[in-house]
Amino acid sequence: MLERWQTQVVAVFRIVVGFLFATHGFAALFGVLGVEQVAALTWPSWWASAIQAVAGALVTVGFGTRWAALLCSGSMAFAYFTVHQVDGLLPVENGGEKAALFAFAFLLIAVLGNGSWALESSLLGRKREPVAAGE
Repeated sequence: MLERWQTQVVAVFRIVVGFLFATHGFAALFGVLGVEQVAALTWPSWWASAIQAVAGALVTVGFGTRWAALLCSGSMAFAYFTVHQVDGLLPVENGGEKAALFAFAFLLIAVLGNGSWALESSLLGRKREPVAAGE
């Protein structure tokens, strides 16, 4: 019964995860929403924020989704292993829960694709991407 809503649920998941990620990036780039602004072009914080803002926005609207999601996933994996894991093995020890969750959420989006309601399919006249093998 739930399979009939699969493409819509994938789309809602993509939109929510992309929006949360983009919001985090824009907040750090512009110093808004209670987040301290990162200094321009500093490694890795400014670049991570730029990836979050731009790639997160692309995922949200569904344009270049698979590549943008793969970039987001990789950036969060990089953040986890370089920033968080030095403080402990498990995410609960090192504060890396958000990085780990975002890394795997974006990996899932990269594999599943847009689902419904993607700008990419509207602009390019494509059919929706299948979300499961054999569809």
